[in-house]
Amino acid sequence: MPRIISKSDCVGCANCERVCIVGCITEDNDKKRIITESACVDCGACQLACPRKCISQK
Repeated sequence: MPRIISKSDCVGCANCERVCIVGCITEDNDKKRIITESACVDCGACQLACPRKCISQK
């Protein structure tokens, strides 16, 4: 199951984007991160890297 980012909690630190092994996390217009769900392989690296704990399984 793909991961999702709570945009209200995301501070845009990009830790998740840096550790994503498939590059499915990108920056949106307000500097926060979004996950392209169809590309997510559900490895969980982004969730572990997030200091705000705003990434969870969908």
